[in-house]
Amino acid sequence: MADFARLLARWRVPLGFVVAVVVIIFAAPTWSSWRIGLAVALGGEAIRIWAAGHLEKSREVTRSGPYRWTRHPLYVGSSLIALGVLLASHSLAVAAAGLVYMVSTIAAAVRTEEAFLRETFGDTYDRYQRSEAEPMVRQFSLARARRNREHRAVVGLVGGFALLALKVMVSV
Repeated sequence: MADFARLLARWRVPLGFVVAVVVIIFAAPTWSSWRIGLAVALGGEAIRIWAAGHLEKSREVTRSGPYRWTRHPLYVGSSLIALGVLLASHSLAVAAAGLVYMVSTIAAAVRTEEAFLRETFGDTYDRYQRSEAEPMVRQFSLARARRNREHRAVVGLVGGFALLALKVMVSV
């Protein structure tokens, strides 16, 4: 099962493109659903940018910014973006595919990431996981968010919602 979780975590981005095709094909957005979904997705992207602006991947157990309140703020943000897309799509088929994808891949990614962090940082990560680690003081850095390639998520969000808007315009 651990091997399957690692495989699923590794393939979550390519699988996400497959789900994106399903979204575009089966979505039946309206302007109302599109606006509501966009608002939710933008909130999710704001969380991702905030988290990416604090994160030093594979170098430390980050404990500043949103990491003070949740161990996986990037996944929280991604989940909100996905919820926004599902709301915007206005389709039960898309909602079902999206929920299966998100629940399975995020759960696998969390398990895989936590195993890596525990192996790499040992007791430091265990204390953080138990909320016993001291918070760190670090300012948000847009340069750090760029180094963490968060601009890719922004481009994906803009592109996805542009395609959904186009689908609304074509169906009107």
